[in-house]
Amino acid sequence: MRVLGLDPGLRVTGWGMIEMIDNRLRYLGDGTIRSDATLSLAERLGQLHRGVIEVIAAWSPDGAAVEQTFVNKNPESTLKLGQARGVVMLAPALAGLAVGEYAPTQIKQAVVGSGRAAKEQVGMMVRTLLPGCLVTSPDAADALAVAICHAHHAATARRIQAASR
Repeated sequence: MRVLGLDPGLRVTGWGMIEMIDNRLRYLGDGTIRSDATLSLAERLGQLHRGVIEVIAAWSPDGAAVEQTFVNKNPESTLKLGQARGVVMLAPALAGLAVGEYAPTQIKQAVVGSGRAAKEQVGMMVRTLLPGCLVTSPDAADALAVAICHAHHAATARRIQAASR
């Protein structure tokens, strides 16, 4: 199962692609999609959407996962992040992929073992869990963490379903 993890942001959206074979995770790739701050909001959202579509076309994932939005102190920033998250989620949905959503604490718990882990701990554990992982940026590391979280949850769901048969 190939999983695309997405860490949405208006300026930078991180992406990470992993493959889960049985209970093993394998790193496939990661990167970022950047929007041009000199463009209008609509144009920037279009850039993000097209970027995610390109990643999906290049890697052919079986599913996708996105980090849930946290609330900023600045309502305008929160709204823009929500809009970016919407277009980032739309791309895999239109490609026919199921899209999982996970809270930051769920992601940290799945990757580090503590929902209050620091960003540096998450990055270190991503590199540990995915040998050969290059992690091109902190946003990409976060996206890989989202993908790992989704893979763990999907594996658990499959085991539960198999046991109930």
